[in-house]
Amino acid sequence: MSQLNPKPVVEENNQTTFWTPLKTSIVGFVVFMAATLIYSLFTEGDIYWPGLILMLLLYCLFYYIGAKSVTKRKGQADDMLVAGRSMPLWISVFTMAATWLGGGYIVGTAETVYSQGLIWTQAPWCYALSLMIGGVFFARKMRKMEFTTMLDPLEARFGKKMTGLLYLPALFSELFWSAAILTSLGTTFGVILGFNFTMSIIISAAVAVGYTVVGGLWAVAQTDVLQIVIMFIGLLIVLPFAFYHAGGFGESFSHYTSSMHKSMNLFPPLMGWKDPEWGNMYWHWWDNAFLLIFGGITWQIYFQRVLSARSPKVAMWLSILAGFICLIAAVPPALAAIAGSHADWGALGTHAPENASMILPYVFKYMTTDFVGAIALGGLAAAVMAAVAASLLSASGMTSWNVYRPLVKPKASPTQLQKVIRRSIMIIGVAATLIALNVESVYTLWNLSSDLVYCILFPQLTCALYVKWANWYGSLAGFIVALFLRLGGGEPAFHIPPFLPYPMVEHGTVLFPFHTFSMIMGFVTILVVSYFTRRISPPLPLRNLNK
Repeated sequence: MSQLNPKPVVEENNQTTFWTPLKTSIVGFVVFMAATLIYSLFTEGDIYWPGLILMLLLYCLFYYIGAKSVTKRKGQADDMLVAGRSMPLWISVFTMAATWLGGGYIVGTAETVYSQGLIWTQAPWCYALSLMIGGVFFARKMRKMEFTTMLDPLEARFGKKMTGLLYLPALFSELFWSAAILTSLGTTFGVILGFNFTMSIIISAAVAVGYTVVGGLWAVAQTDVLQIVIMFIGLLIVLPFAFYHAGGFGESFSHYTSSMHKSMNLFPPLMGWKDPEWGNMYWHWWDNAFLLIFGGITWQIYFQRVLSARSPKVAMWLSILAGFICLIAAVPPALAAIAGSHADWGALGTHAPENASMILPYVFKYMTTDFVGAIALGGLAAAVMAAVAASLLSASGMTSWNVYRPLVKPKASPTQLQKVIRRSIMIIGVAATLIALNVESVYTLWNLSSDLVYCILFPQLTCALYVKWANWYGSLAGFIVALFLRLGGGEPAFHIPPFLPYPMVEHGTVLFPFHTFSMIMGFVTILVVSYFTRRISPPLPLRNLNK
């Protein structure tokens, strides 16, 4: 009897999985439109319907492609996390780039170019350098060892319990980052579509959770290809309209360089601490730069793409090539910000943005036609969707593989792990959405999470991969030292004042590079404590946890 059932069941399942994504997409579109229509009848919001319809169509398309990708796979146990380690180079490059080019990257680049000049627009070149360094020194080794998550080498070196502790900053970084970029999308929707902030975040999060739960990493990767193309098209078609309203590129650039003449360099003076205009800000600038470069490596969202590559060589090159794409992708939002800096907002029927973070939405809405602005919004929404989905999947993968499997159910089957991943995606997605709705605290919490990744996880992962005598004594000591020194510089998000006597305090802000100092001291602590306790706690070998 059991030998007769498989074939009909498989055919029925294949038929079901073929039609279900299309039906779900259509039903989802109708439900969202009906809900929006009802919402508009009971509110005073002026909704731009063409833009809203275009955005919903894109979301339905993303869900369909992501869900449909499942039918092309054979259901390997590791598809959810590493796509069967069979992802080709071209898809890997696109999905790696799309992961970094989220709404925060695009909107943040425009914001800093508009308000602070090129000198403080550090993210584009720092993230590009981060991807290149990660590709050369981390990606190849991690893929060669066939790890499943970023925390695997930590578990191999330092044990399960220590990895459970290190999981916390990794989880918080993904959670608050997702919330921050959902917030940026909700704000943009409000400016362009006149759409409710809460509703736009909920819709975006629901779609991202939906196709990530259904298809895993293959779904995220295949939609990433479409999303990054839409993003580039959306940003590029805005520029001719924006510069037309700003008097042309030459006039706009000339005005920008004259107003930002002291901020047009990418780097501060070589001996900037002696420059009266820089002083202690010189050290603060380098602290931020190192945080972005080395703190950008130790993210599960990064290593999930690396570990899905077909080979160690592909893993290295996908990271390097994605770094170049990140540099190129920063050009359109930077140019849009330059156009916006020379705009006559009064003649365009509005006033200058009250907040520099709104410059890109303002350019979309007031310096283009309604249709072009809607397409640009679609491109930004695509970038956000890519980043949110990738972050949800990476955080859920760590939860299942590095917490549930070793600490809760060591003999969990692949099917059970997939169920945990899917449930974690939904839980983390809801948590990120709830945090995103609390706009006031998201950005500072995101900064804190980035700090913790840089100060704590970067030295831990580096030691796990390259220091043979590193043990859990050193890991725990390094964790405590780095966390203490980091919090000693204060944290406004938790109303924690600086309690360590760091120098270079100006206007209540510590300009001393205490982030980098915390990271270095954590690194040194791991090395020293591990060396002197190597006989008490013999170092564990670096190994593949699957073998």
